Amino acid sequence: MPLSNLNAEQLAAATAPLGHNLIIAGAGAGKTSAIVGRIAHLLNAKIAPEEILLLTFTNKAAAEMIARIARAFGQKTAESVMAGTFHSVGYKWLKSIGKNIVLKRPSEMKTLFKAAYDRYASASFGAEGILSYSALFDYRNLFENRDAKDFGEWLATKNPAHKANAALYERMFDEFEALKTELGFVGFNDLLIQMRRALQEGVKNPYREALVDEYQDTNPLQNAVLEAIDPPSLFCVGDYDQSIYAFNGADIAIISEFEKRYKNAKIWTLTKNYRSSALILSLANRVIAHNRRVYAKTLEAIKDKAAPPPELLAYGELYEQYRAIASKIAASRKVKNEIAVLFRNNSSADGIEAALRELGLPCRRRGGVSFFDSREIKATLNLITLVTNPRDLLAFVHIMEYASGVGSHGAKELFDACVKLGGGDFLVGFLKPGPTNAPSAKEAGLFEFESVQSSGIDKEPPLRGFANHPALTYRRLNDDATKFLSAFWETLGDLASTRSPDKQTRIIIASPLFDMIANRLARLRAAKNGVFNETIFNDAKERIFEKARTLQELSVRYQTSEKFINATALNGGETSEGSGVNLLSVHASKGLEFDEVFVIDLMDGRFPNRRLMSRGGDIEEERRLFYVAVTRARENLFLSFAARDAYRKIDYAPSPFLYEAGLAKPNAGR
Repeated sequence: MPLSNLNAEQLAAATAPLGHNLIIAGAGAGKTSAIVGRIAHLLNAKIAPEEILLLTFTNKAAAEMIARIARAFGQKTAESVMAGTFHSVGYKWLKSIGKNIVLKRPSEMKTLFKAAYDRYASASFGAEGILSYSALFDYRNLFENRDAKDFGEWLATKNPAHKANAALYERMFDEFEALKTELGFVGFNDLLIQMRRALQEGVKNPYREALVDEYQDTNPLQNAVLEAIDPPSLFCVGDYDQSIYAFNGADIAIISEFEKRYKNAKIWTLTKNYRSSALILSLANRVIAHNRRVYAKTLEAIKDKAAPPPELLAYGELYEQYRAIASKIAASRKVKNEIAVLFRNNSSADGIEAALRELGLPCRRRGGVSFFDSREIKATLNLITLVTNPRDLLAFVHIMEYASGVGSHGAKELFDACVKLGGGDFLVGFLKPGPTNAPSAKEAGLFEFESVQSSGIDKEPPLRGFANHPALTYRRLNDDATKFLSAFWETLGDLASTRSPDKQTRIIIASPLFDMIANRLARLRAAKNGVFNETIFNDAKERIFEKARTLQELSVRYQTSEKFINATALNGGETSEGSGVNLLSVHASKGLEFDEVFVIDLMDGRFPNRRLMSRGGDIEEERRLFYVAVTRARENLFLSFAARDAYRKIDYAPSPFLYEAGLAKPNAGR
């Protein structure tokens, strides 16, 4: 049973009376076991599973906890607990109260925002012009995460030079909101904003207790949703020393002021570490002790297995460091999947990845472009999205990026034309349009209808079932675009015959349409610097199909395309590809652990990152990042730095954290 294996600290926290409980759980201290034990305690106390809300940092973490509950209480009971990230819970909760919403990933919402932005971006405003659409979109997301009240005033604190443009930016966002409403789209923050609004307007909260994992990384918008839910009991688990998401709006004051916010709050501390060796923990404790301590604690190692001390690896030159670490990993007896290289900056990852691949060592990288943001996967999902939600203009526009000569503006007009030809339904208008002389089409002025033969397209072999479609005379489409649209028409028709995502992905992979898309992407990747490389082309195309097959394997667990699409939107950032050595940013390593860990580029300026500190960060957050990095290691920990970057002619001093750890000596690396 979940409660029987808890230590005394965990059991005391898990069985605490209902109320406002904060559990300070150090790295590797068994917080997951404490949370699962708490849910078990609530169920044993006859609290209905439907009255329990579990909020986690990742959906994977929620799934692992629910699986443990299922083993003790049965699948039906476990699945009745509302569990997931703030965003996934917001989505499920809004759907449960009848909200008709279509969730879009941040990259898709940024594309939609660009349409609103471009209407106002033709001229410069203010002394420094206007922000790029990408930067402005990111600012707006951060503004929403911080739950600030006035965008102009908030922007002035972040980028004073653009305060004068605040009214212009607001017009852009007003149009963006109108576009979202028209298309029925919501972004991640919209889920939380709409959930809070519904609760404030009187929708009943069904939860008696809310459990919050990784509470130290909660942002003000998430906290506002939690306060709107206002459950009678809270069970928040976190660690002040592991708060590392300030760049994304997280506010460390939320955990540090828990006792001020909730009267009669109880604080519980978990100090027994089951992950790392005593020597690794000793190093971590020495370094984090330099931070202000709100909830002071010292982790105690439970492992009695002897392990080597953390080792400092010092090198004269940056790329010498990468090659030497790659050689060390090649010689390691550890399973490569249990080895991780952690870095503070993505620029560090390129060098170590190249060095590993030179030695033929497989590796997988997280913290860059995710699996679901790769173009081939986005194209596949957009096809499924379009047959699932024929109103999805954005999905159609993205697919038309592969149709030569159409363009985004032309794609929108083509979409609108098919909607009108189908009497309001895009799929009907595209797959089964009325006669070309239909009054509705002619009155709409959509096309100058001509016979297909007059365009010269009939010189090619007949295009099955598509030859007389009005779209063929749209803007005198060239032959390549016509062939693409023909393949698109055939594939869309096949996809519309099923709602099984497994069958749909198989249809796409086997289609001439996907082959066209794969050819175009592979050619782009094989023609860098203007020189086409056939070997790279063939390898790139094979990897594209491998990715598509991976997506098909993921789709098997979902019964409907709607559930599959929403799951990819909510979980996309948690998916990584491949196997081998793990290359991770420190942020991406959160919640993970490995037998052997290398923390690289520990030079002052790179880790801590002085550039980011000058933009509003601080040395304490950088130190917390270092603390998170070293506590990912179970047995072997290597910390490395290089004294010089020969290419950029930069000399480095060791990171101050190496001095605090007692590993670097004065004048080391000079």
